Amino acid sequence: MTRPTPRTTAAASLLAAAFLCPVPALSETLPRFALPVDCNLGQDCFLQQYVDHDPGPGTRELTCGGQTYDGHKGTDFALATRADLARDVAVLAIAPGRVTATRNDMTDSGYDHSAPDALGGRDCGNGLIIEHGDGWTSQYCHMAEGSVLPRPGTHVTTGTRLGRIGLSGRTEFPHLHLTLRHEGRIVDPFAPDGVNGCATPPARTLWSPDISASSGGLMDMGFAPHVPDYDAIRAGTAPRAITSEAPALVLWAFAHGGRQGDVIELEITGPEGQIIRHRALLKISQARLFRAAGKKRKTDRWPSGAYLGRATLWRGSQKIGERDITLALP
Repeated sequence: MTRPTPRTTAAASLLAAAFLCPVPALSETLPRFALPVDCNLGQDCFLQQYVDHDPGPGTRELTCGGQTYDGHKGTDFALATRADLARDVAVLAIAPGRVTATRNDMTDSGYDHSAPDALGGRDCGNGLIIEHGDGWTSQYCHMAEGSVLPRPGTHVTTGTRLGRIGLSGRTEFPHLHLTLRHEGRIVDPFAPDGVNGCATPPARTLWSPDISASSGGLMDMGFAPHVPDYDAIRAGTAPRAITSEAPALVLWAFAHGGRQGDVIELEITGPEGQIIRHRALLKISQARLFRAAGKKRKTDRWPSGAYLGRATLWRGSQKIGERDITLALP
């Protein structure tokens, strides 16, 4: 989510601007918050971007890997593809409180760069704000049209279903953007005391149970008879299997949080042994990316049996993520 435009109406307080620096001198005793999405982090939903801790024009986030942008005020819990919207992934209240503002009528069309003013300052899309007491509030953005359930004034408890992840407002991929504030200032739930450097992880988080910050990973993969189009991968319509007569056997992998110098390794093993082992060096850092590698068929058909595809994201000697897929050909 990008920086919203301040507005003056009560409903538009959902998009109110706030200070971008973490809360100074937080007390020793802090509230704890539950996960705001009903999914399995690292498996079918992913930590895409974090709070920008740099008060100036630069950026700084807790993994020191560029998983933010200037002025980003929250944490993004992302789905891999647009097709995943059909899974009806629920957005949940992170703590008890009272709903103070909602919006529920924006289409799930994603952000159109050719019409930058079309949102009219409603960058958050569909969402709501909850007051939790003691100066704490949470804001939920980019929810699905018509899915926001509570109305202003409604009291919710931890885990109350608020709606579902959507594609409304200023976003190019389906996700929930969560902003946490204390007395009007942004608080990073992964690093409530601020970010000083990369060598030492934050001493505490506000999550219960604790959630580890992700520095990248693999979101999706599949077999295909050709290198798929990136738009098809993002939409969730790329091929995931081939037939025995396919002209080629290609393995593709969809990743997030890729850094310059990372390597995506793609391997296919078939009934007769290893078919490919390809290592793709990332020349630039990318928030989302895909790589593919394969081999053309040289016989009448691919041999019958089991095929294993494996994608691994390497950062030096550290394995950041790994994902497997299997295929059985008659």
